[in-house]
Amino acid sequence: MSRTSLPAPATATAHARVPGPAGPADRPALGGGAGAEMPSLRLVRLAVHGAFYALLVIAAGPALAGTAPVAVLPPAAVLAAVYGLGIVRSTRRPGPWLAAVTALWLLLLAMDHGFSYVAFPLFFLFLHAMPVRWAHPAVAAATAAVVAAQAGAPGGLTAAKVIGPVAGAVVAILTGYGYAALYRESRKRQQLIDDLLRTRDELAAAQREAGRLAERQRLAREIHDTLAQGLSSIVLLARAAETASPEAARARMREAGRTAADNLAEARRFVQALTPPALEDAPLPEALRRVTERTVPGAVFRLDGDPCALPMETEVALLRLTQEALTNVARHAHADRTAVTIAFLDGQVTLDVYDDGIGFTPGDDPADGRRTFGLHGMRERIAALGGTLTVESAPGEGTAIAAAVPVGSGARSRDAAEAEAAASAGPVARPQGAAA
Repeated sequence: MSRTSLPAPATATAHARVPGPAGPADRPALGGGAGAEMPSLRLVRLAVHGAFYALLVIAAGPALAGTAPVAVLPPAAVLAAVYGLGIVRSTRRPGPWLAAVTALWLLLLAMDHGFSYVAFPLFFLFLHAMPVRWAHPAVAAATAAVVAAQAGAPGGLTAAKVIGPVAGAVVAILTGYGYAALYRESRKRQQLIDDLLRTRDELAAAQREAGRLAERQRLAREIHDTLAQGLSSIVLLARAAETASPEAARARMREAGRTAADNLAEARRFVQALTPPALEDAPLPEALRRVTERTVPGAVFRLDGDPCALPMETEVALLRLTQEALTNVARHAHADRTAVTIAFLDGQVTLDVYDDGIGFTPGDDPADGRRTFGLHGMRERIAALGGTLTVESAPGEGTAIAAAVPVGSGARSRDAAEAEAAASAGPVARPQGAAA
């Protein structure tokens, strides 16, 4: 038989000593703490405590009505107070409290056999607070005390006066088994809930970390495609001004000033999350034309088809791709001819950047061993929009970069796009031509 656990644990992690048929477990505190307790178990606990006080009042009813000696009222009041004190204090060593409750009840039982009915909730206390080897004998002893008290009542000892207390003890024991099973199920359920909550917290932390890493990668792309490219252009313009004629040098310096101003606006955009300055006062084709003229003087810009409104993220991606490709043309390609073409087709927009420079072998590591980012960043930007990026180049044969993005397609999830880009990119190499 199990020691039933009438009161709930004081906390969600409180151990409950609820031995069932399979063996002992930890017992909960006597009080009704705000632990993780099933509603059904809480109702059982409250019902038992309520039954104790109800039966105590019923047994003391004749004395309260004046039809029985009032001598039972003081010990009955003391019993009610002691019982309530044990519930409130939720002691985990209930031996002294249980002994006091039992002694007061036996005193009342000796004074008036009507207190026999209070034995039923006391059975649950014995089963809860005592080891199994003591609980069953205590229930049997309490049943014998009730039978003895009933034998001294008018009418003497009858079969009904024996069967009633014994049946009550059997019902209490069987109920204790059921309550023990419910309590164990409640503990398992709470452990499962705790595991789920812990897993949810771990998943949330992992998602936050993934978001942080994704944001770092996004900022790396933004800085590489904006500030780094702009500063590189300023360096190239300053070097060109050193060997140019005074008039050409002034033109180069003016161009460097405009590039620096754009870079300053880009830096402010990082803080304000605004549209790139090149797209604030001009449509995408005009912004691409300006970038082409500034980055590679003499490059040709072409527009095919009728321009249409594109999502801002698409325009930003195409602008950044053009800036990246042209910067690498200026730095590495040594090209005589460079062309940028944007075409608005049915259902998609394409962007091509071609140069007749020295070219490179896609996938090869750079000769200087430096870490590169440009081509990988290009692929991620275009893949995030559901588009494709193709790089064709060979040593001595120039470089062609072609991007195609569906018109009106929303960006897919960042994780899916970055995974696809990483899978398709392979080794990232800094080109000697138009792609870095």
